[in-house]
Amino acid sequence: MHSRIGLFLSPVHETGQDPHLAIHRNLDLVDLADRLNFDEAWFGEHHSLGWGLVGAPETMIAAASQRTRQIKLAHGVVPLSGHHPFHVASRAVHLHHLSRGRYVLGVGPGVPFDGSLFGLNPKEQRKRLDEALPTVLELVNGERRITQKTDWFELVDAKLQLPRYGVEPIEVALATSGTSETSPRLIGRYGLSMTSFALPFALLTPGAPEHIGLAQQWKHAEESAAEHGQTLHRENWRIALPVHVAETREQAYKEVRAGYDRWLFEYFGKAAGRDVLAPGASRERALEERVEAGGALVGSVDDVVDGIRRLHEMTGGFGTLLVYVADWTTYEATDRSLEMLARYVAPRVNGFVERPQEAVDWAIASRAK
Repeated sequence: MHSRIGLFLSPVHETGQDPHLAIHRNLDLVDLADRLNFDEAWFGEHHSLGWGLVGAPETMIAAASQRTRQIKLAHGVVPLSGHHPFHVASRAVHLHHLSRGRYVLGVGPGVPFDGSLFGLNPKEQRKRLDEALPTVLELVNGERRITQKTDWFELVDAKLQLPRYGVEPIEVALATSGTSETSPRLIGRYGLSMTSFALPFALLTPGAPEHIGLAQQWKHAEESAAEHGQTLHRENWRIALPVHVAETREQAYKEVRAGYDRWLFEYFGKAAGRDVLAPGASRERALEERVEAGGALVGSVDDVVDGIRRLHEMTGGFGTLLVYVADWTTYEATDRSLEMLARYVAPRVNGFVERPQEAVDWAIASRAK
């Protein structure tokens, strides 16, 4: 079992704080994650509802590329419905160079709240994703010139002038939130990486489709891949969910409870207008119910290690756990949680603690002979 760790920096920052400092906090977190040997940092893009402050993640990735050493930097994600495919591809290749090959292009249709700003409904966002995705793939990783005309973009003999950094293709990942099998099937069709958000468990908007479980999302993608002659790799599957670690389970819940309550009820409830509690559910137990449903990991090192192992068993295995950072607690508590993840959780899940312990056990056994 191999599970890497990364950050998913949602641009969702609680209102009432200095937006300038919130933006720079994201870069500070990536610096910390780089020092802690995290594998990846993903930057989200939002344009509405007040809490979503990062509308140009490519600028954040460019800045982070000059401040970091080894961590991969990823779009999480570019809403293809709102960008010309040529510009998406051009920015991706430039970021590939700035990061010296550490860049991942994450794409998706875009969230409905932002789509309404541009006069797009979810159906139109999906249609644009279908039209733009193969074009972007060819522009970033192909060699052909493209001529294409749709009702929202046009290309005439288009080809990027700048080559990729190195000979390897740019990794492209498609996001899925489990509300439809459309994205997993696109992932399989084009042989892409998959990024799944294990978040919708408590977002009970009336009329919303039933959530598709993580294992079923992968199954849809694999079935589509087989139909189109593609091969998917579980090590390229990321699962994003909130994670907070403290010395004890009680301390972990204490540190994030108030921030989680505001995130759930002020952002998703009031700003987004969603029903966030099931009928008869208790607001006081909302955090516990999310954790029990698999929508977050909160607790001690042992709790989180066990939670990651359960996630592997439930899904059949995946590559990277992306820690969704959601402003639930203080900077200090967040930093300490990330450090504990890197020092104590990840090596236990990956098996990296076994060889030093084996050396201790061998020394003790040798003296007993």
